[in-house]
Amino acid sequence: MATFHHPHFFSSNDLLKPPNTAKPNNTPSRRTLPVKSKNAKKKEEGAWKEKKKVFVDYDEGSHNVSVQLSGIRKADLPQHKRVRVAGERFQKDWSISEVVQRVLGTKHWEDIEGLLNRWVGRFARKNFPVLIREITQTGSIEHSIHVFRWMKNQKNYCARNDIYNMMIRLHARHNQTDQARGLFFEMQEWRCKPDAETFNALINVHGRAGQWRWAMNIKDDMLRAAIPPSRSTYNNLINACGSSGNWRQALQVCQMMTENGVGPDLVTHNIVLSAFKSGAQYLKAVSYFQLMIGTEIRPDTTTHNIVIHCLIKLQQYAQAIEMFNSMREKRSECKPDIVSFTSLIHLYSVSGQIDHCKAVFNTMLGEGLKPNIVTYNSLIGAYASHGMSEEAQSIFSEMKKNGFRPDVVSYTSLLNAYGRSEQPKKAREVFHLMKRNNCKPNVVSYNALIDAYGSNGFPAKAIDVLREMEQNGVHPNIVSICTLLAACGRVGQKVKIDSILSAAELRGIALNTIAYNSAIGSYMNVGDYEKAIELYRSMRKKKVKPDSVTYTVLISGGCKMSKYIEALGFLDEMMGLKIPWSKEVYSSVIYAYGKLGRFTEAESIFTTMKVAGCSPDVVTYTTMIHTYTAVGDWEKAAALLEEMGMNNVQPDTIAFSAMLRAFNTGCQPAKVMSLAGVMREKNIPFSDAIFLEMLSACSILRDWSTTTKLVKMMEPSFPVISVGVLNQLLLFIGKSGKIETMMMIFLKIVATGGEISVSTYSIVLKNLLAAGNWRKYIEVLGWMEDAGIQPSFEMYRRILHFAQNSGGAEYAAVIQERVRKLSFCKF
Repeated sequence: MATFHHPHFFSSNDLLKPPNTAKPNNTPSRRTLPVKSKNAKKKEEGAWKEKKKVFVDYDEGSHNVSVQLSGIRKADLPQHKRVRVAGERFQKDWSISEVVQRVLGTKHWEDIEGLLNRWVGRFARKNFPVLIREITQTGSIEHSIHVFRWMKNQKNYCARNDIYNMMIRLHARHNQTDQARGLFFEMQEWRCKPDAETFNALINVHGRAGQWRWAMNIKDDMLRAAIPPSRSTYNNLINACGSSGNWRQALQVCQMMTENGVGPDLVTHNIVLSAFKSGAQYLKAVSYFQLMIGTEIRPDTTTHNIVIHCLIKLQQYAQAIEMFNSMREKRSECKPDIVSFTSLIHLYSVSGQIDHCKAVFNTMLGEGLKPNIVTYNSLIGAYASHGMSEEAQSIFSEMKKNGFRPDVVSYTSLLNAYGRSEQPKKAREVFHLMKRNNCKPNVVSYNALIDAYGSNGFPAKAIDVLREMEQNGVHPNIVSICTLLAACGRVGQKVKIDSILSAAELRGIALNTIAYNSAIGSYMNVGDYEKAIELYRSMRKKKVKPDSVTYTVLISGGCKMSKYIEALGFLDEMMGLKIPWSKEVYSSVIYAYGKLGRFTEAESIFTTMKVAGCSPDVVTYTTMIHTYTAVGDWEKAAALLEEMGMNNVQPDTIAFSAMLRAFNTGCQPAKVMSLAGVMREKNIPFSDAIFLEMLSACSILRDWSTTTKLVKMMEPSFPVISVGVLNQLLLFIGKSGKIETMMMIFLKIVATGGEISVSTYSIVLKNLLAAGNWRKYIEVLGWMEDAGIQPSFEMYRRILHFAQNSGGAEYAAVIQERVRKLSFCKF
């Protein structure tokens, strides 16, 4: 397209003057160019001066500050242009700011060109670059394209680099790479030679799109055009590489930048840190920050925010909090912003300190920072991860009340909160609410709903959600499969595990390590050891590398199914792959060695575990106590209990019951009663195993007083105590000769609905017969028949024998008659 050139215009006064015919000193006649006066220059400078306009609404308690730009107005136009618009009532003398506001107020189907054609300022070419700058700064790409298209059709338009640069940068903000490249070629057709800013904008747009190789090629084109790269060029190149996760290439560009004599600035360092962050090189980012502190460049808020994020990923929570506090101390240099507080909320969420999340949120509000939707989503996600659905719902409502429209992350987090709090129906309601509010669920939303049903024992509904997501055009991923596998394994549905694996294969979803671990664990949970091993062999055949979780599932699952030799075989494979041991592996291996009677190996593994810096947990200690109990070494078991206290490992009911058994096995009943007293002081709940060991200790000590107290302690739990413990209680009391007490306890057990079996009646009858109370014996036989429990032949035979040999002849005929009624009687 050709460029329009216009001759200079003269005023009407100049045309009325007679020509000057005098030619001094043979000087040729020539037309002199008009020179602007000082007042005209000042007036033009005032046209580009920005003026702030403040609007305050005292009723609403709000204020708005806007920048107004006048531009060249009607009074500043040449005379012939003013004459053209003088009689037109539709021609408006708007300022540039007013034009921008009116253009932004139009819809994409309205006539933007008609609006601009009413603007008097269109006759001033100098208004065009400023108009483009103001309209592009708003970020509205559709309106900017319309204005730019209209501008190119104006006769007084002149193509300029700065105009194209602004349009290319706008397309970069909207990740429209092809359109930005098209503008690059178009400006050259209009004979605009690209400058450094043009190339920088083009590199930026390719960097945003992750096309770092294109960005490098554009840098080479820049060099061929004899345009030296600036610091902004290198920064854009580093950002292009870093945002694509190619942190190594980003470092090479940084080194190239230094070698070419362009020193890095704070922006460069922040981009490099961001490259490490995008490439998951968190430790390198922290090290780079330490090197950066030694330079003269002072880190800003962005720098600290990146490093805090990396420290959280490294689980170095104390260092991250310390850095945040240092930001608050140095407010003048790097004051915490909304990103800083949001990162701190996430920190307390992943570290399990959920109470601190709301405190950080309130502190942020107290310092005058307005939360954005990311902050609200982080807080909702924090509550969701701990199943605190009421708190998550409260923040969700507060977010909507403050004018924020929930996005897919908001709804998904709330859905997850209800799923984790065992409310799958509520989770489904949130899912429907999301769809009603025109927020399209993504694969993460569907996975959260699958988990809500699966983790709460509804695998069939979870599978229905999988079908629903496919019908709605959302493809399931490996997370969907893992969630379904875990759900079916949790409820013990072996057939559905097979079908889910087949469904993944049909959909082309390749199982990764996590998926294999879920499937193997699910088969172990349903007791199908062979299927689990078959799947593990398939995993190795397909070159999917197993990890610590894989072998933990295999070894612990093998131990649960009493396959101790096979479990130790997997241990050898694990050691061959040099996979680090987990606490569960240590505990399972110790348990396997103990069950196989290889106590020396078990003790050796336990020692190796502590030397390796892997602190034993309560499960490992309990396993080792069982091992020492099996060899009768109660002293070493007692030493382990003391060691647990020294290492701040709180013993649970299972650990105490193992220790009580160790004392009883080692004939230390007094220590059993002493340890039981410690349990009462610490409010440790008593289980059936605890009661059984205490009864055994009382039996050895013949301590009737303690037994009486124990009975009172057990009475509220009679309905839930196992029949074995109740039988042991009745046997001990009966052997002690306390027949009346035994019958009283027996009647209480019956009255409270405790479990009564044939063995219970047998113990009561034996004790009655041993005490010579044959009348009560016959009465209890009647109770058995009334309860629908048929007495055995042996029970009648005992009483008949007693009647014949102990002076009870008057009842012998009656007893014998009852015995004859038994179907299996041989009398």
